[in-house]
Amino acid sequence: MDSIKELKKILKQEKPKRIFLVTNKNSYKTSGAKTAIDSLLNEYEVIHFQEFEINPKLPDIERGIEIFKKNKCDLVIAIGGGSSIDIAKSINLFASNIDTPTEYLQKTKNIEKKGSILIVIPTTSGSGSEATTFAVIYSEKIKASIDHKFLLPDYAIIDPQFTFSLPKYITACTGMDALSQGIESYWCVNSTEESKKYAKKAIKLAINNLSLTTNNPTKESRVAMSKAANLAGKAINITRTTAPHAISYPITAYFNIPHGHAVGLTLPQILIYNSETTEEDTLDKRGADYVKKTIKEIVNLIGAESVEDASNKIKDLMIEIGLKRKLSDLGIKSDEDIDLIIKRGFNPSRVNNNPRRLTKESLLKLLIEIK
Repeated sequence: MDSIKELKKILKQEKPKRIFLVTNKNSYKTSGAKTAIDSLLNEYEVIHFQEFEINPKLPDIERGIEIFKKNKCDLVIAIGGGSSIDIAKSINLFASNIDTPTEYLQKTKNIEKKGSILIVIPTTSGSGSEATTFAVIYSEKIKASIDHKFLLPDYAIIDPQFTFSLPKYITACTGMDALSQGIESYWCVNSTEESKKYAKKAIKLAINNLSLTTNNPTKESRVAMSKAANLAGKAINITRTTAPHAISYPITAYFNIPHGHAVGLTLPQILIYNSETTEEDTLDKRGADYVKKTIKEIVNLIGAESVEDASNKIKDLMIEIGLKRKLSDLGIKSDEDIDLIIKRGFNPSRVNNNPRRLTKESLLKLLIEIK
C-alpha cells in the first residue's frame, strides 16, 4: 500500500522534460489515482492522452503516436487497466522507431530502438500487462499482438488502493483473467520451474480471493488479487497463453464481451479437454503423462478432488461472481456466430501453446457445449 509514493522518486531520478500520460477517461478519477498522482506531476509538463477505446485499436495507437512525436515526450506513464497499459506500451515503442505500426505488426520490419522510460500503474487486478513484454492490439477486429523485449515497462508500481473502487463486473472479469492466465501458464508447453512458481501462487490467490473480492471486498482480498494478477503476468511473460485466450479474442472483438469474461467461458471445458490428452495429440514434448500430472497439480491448486470437480468449481465461481456462462446468454446464438469464433480463434501461436492439440472439430464440440 502507498507504493505510489515511489513515483515521485522515479521522476526525480529520470528528470523528464515532457511526460506522456495515458489514462482511461473515467477510471483515472474513480480509482483515486488522479487525486494521488496529479500533485506529483505538478512540476512537470504533461501531455494527457485518454481518447481511446477499451481493447486497443490501431487507429487510437496511431493517433497517440502522432501526439507523442509532436510534443517530443521523453517519458511515459500509463495508469489504468490492460487497455491503457497496452496502448501506452505500443505508442511508446512505435514512436521511437521509424516505420509504421502495421509493418511491425506484420513483421515486415524489425524493431530497432527501445522507447522512452515507461512507468505503469495498474488500477485493475487482471491483465498483468505491467509484467509482460507484449501488448494486445486489434486491427479491423483481428488481434494483432506485438511481442518484444522492449515492451517490458521500466517501472511497475503496484498499489492495490487503486483497485478498491472497481465495479463488481470489472472486478470479476479482470480477476477471471488473472486466474485463467495462471492456469494456462501452468499447463502451457513452454512452462518452466520459474513460471510454475509464479502461476501456482497466482492460482491459489485467485481461487481463494476472487469471489470475496467481487461480492464483499476487503482490503486484504484486494491486495491478494493485485498480487495474483502481477504473478500471473510474470508467469505468462515466460510461457505465453494458450487455447482459452486464443478463443477469447474473437468473442471480445465481434461480440463485445470483456476479455476476462471471454477467457473464462471456455476455461472449464479446456481443463477437461487437456486432461484427456494422448501421446498422439499431446503437443508438450514432455509427453502425455507429464501433461496429465500437470493437470492433476492444477486440480489440487483449485482445491478439487477430480478434473470434473475442478471444472465445476470454475463454473460455480463464475456464477458466484456474476459472469454468465452460456454463449446464448451473451448474444452468441447462431451457427454463423460459432463459425466466426472458430475461424478467428485459431491463432497458431496461442493454440499451439496448448498441451493438447485443439482441432476445429474439437473446438466446435466445445462451443456447442456452452452454447
